[in-house]
Order: sequence, then structure tokens, then C-alpha cells
Amino acid sequence: MKITKTTAAVLAATSLLSLSTQANEPVWDANKVQLVAEKLDDGVYAYYPTDAKELEKKGLPVATSGGFVVGDKGVLIIDTMLNERLNKQVQGMVRKEAKKPIIYAVNTSFHGDHSYGNMYLPKDTKIIQHEVTQDYIDTHFEQDTQFMMQNFGKGRGIEEIVPTDADILVGKGGTIKLDLGGKNVDIIDFGFAQTGGDLFVWEPESKTMWTGNPIITVKPSLPWLLDGHLLETLDSLKKVKAFLPEDATVVPGHGSPMSPEDIQWHIDYLEAIKTQVQQAIDDGLSLGETVKKVQLQSLLVTLCVIGFTLR
Repeated sequence: MKITKTTAAVLAATSLLSLSTQANEPVWDANKVQLVAEKLDDGVYAYYPTDAKELEKKGLPVATSGGFVVGDKGVLIIDTMLNERLNKQVQGMVRKEAKKPIIYAVNTSFHGDHSYGNMYLPKDTKIIQHEVTQDYIDTHFEQDTQFMMQNFGKGRGIEEIVPTDADILVGKGGTIKLDLGGKNVDIIDFGFAQTGGDLFVWEPESKTMWTGNPIITVKPSLPWLLDGHLLETLDSLKKVKAFLPEDATVVPGHGSPMSPEDIQWHIDYLEAIKTQVQQAIDDGLSLGETVKKVQLQSLLVTLCVIGFTLR
């Protein structure tokens, strides 16, 4: 059985959208989300929804998380949110905690809830993206806004968004270092983790990493394999886990701060799928038979199977 990557992406997106659109309800409501800033170390902050800790324990969707790092020269924001309302909350937290200009903003991926707020940044802020992210926004922006409105609803400020070009691009497998003045931050591409343009942000002094969507939040959250790249995602998450000290702090894409050990849940889950799906393929089972046989959540198994080609 061989399914094209394009078909895998379409089927995966369709299956995921059905979770949020069956009752025409947004995954979470960007007109209602309230963010809170948590100080992790001197000049190092996470921001996340006020209800994140409650929702993540129940396995329910949590709005976007991010953070900011404050140096003597200015501030780096990690992810700029879905709309003007949420971006203003982030900028308000920066003003309150830092009282310094926002000199950089990094988008961990092209997803609108991590990048649409770019257009509301101060004009002197330099935007950092992966080159894959920039290319996707250049070529698929209208498609992405439709995807976002299907998931998060109309009337949430998405209709107003226009793409904003990045000032600094990170290449495949690349790393860039930012000097914020007394604070150095690394922007790292560990490989395909969800979109092919995933950036991880590392502040070594506080041992803090922001992951974006490759790590949604703590268990029972599961990896979101939108394009079905199980093997690449598994390899990248292993690299991230190996990179992190045991006492590091991880800020996921949609939850409150967690530990590096929490990433092992995601790795173990993908390893289990890899083993069981490969056995089903070796046994010559069809897609339907594989989903029925593999005793894991059928949705994720289906997404892995349709995009899964062992090499």
C-alpha cells in the first residue's frame, strides 16, 4: 500500500477538522482566551492561557502558549498568537515585566495561532522564521486562513490578517544565536517535527526550551502528525530529548511548563505506533484492518498509516 504524501496530508487534516467542526464549535475561542505570564528565571517568561493547567490534565484543547526573553538590549517574543486581541495581551505582559522594546519575534511554525500576530508587532521588530515557514506563508496563506477559520471560527480576527515577511530566515538544520544583551538565545531546527519548518527556542542560562506544536502539552496529549511523518517526527523528538538537561524547563505549544521527561510520553507513543503499524504492514493488512488491530487510539493510528512509508 502506497499513499501519496499529499493524500496523507488531506486525509489527516480532514480527520482532525472533524473533531472541532462537528458541532461548528471552535477548538478554543480566541475572543475569550486570557493569558498569564509565569516567570521561569530572571528575564525568562512563559505565557499560556489561565485555564491551561486545568484543561491539559483533562486532555482538552488548550490555546497557544509561548514566552519571551528579556535582555539589556530588548525582548525576544516566542510566537505572536492568532489575532490582534491575543497579541495585545502578549505585548502588554512584555511592557509590564520588561519595559524594553520588542526587538525580535520568532514563529515556531507557520500555523496562524503562532504567527498571525506578526502584523501587530512594532515596526522595528525583526521577525524570525524557518525558510519552510516563509515559503508556506508565501504560497498557502489563503488556504491556511481557511483552515484556521474552520478550526477557530469566523469573527475571531482571522479575516483581518495579512502576511508579514520575515526579516531573518533559518535554513534546514540550521541554528542562529541571538544576543539580547546579557541573554543569549539559540533558535534551532532539529529536523521535521510537525511542519518541516519547526523552530525550537533555547535559553541556556535558565535551561528553558520552547517547542511550539511538536510538543502540544503533557499527557494525555498526543503528537499531532498533520502530514503523517511519523519516522521524521520520532527522530526529531529523540534529538530534542537528548539535547535537554534533566533539569530543563519545557514550554510546549499549547500548555503550561513541563519537564523533559514529559517528552518521553510522546516518544513512547510514536514508538508503539511504529512497531505495531510496521507489523501490520508486514502481515499485509489493509488500512482498515490495521486500525482495527492496533490497540491505540484509532484516529492517530489512521493518520500514521496513511502517511507511513518505512525506508
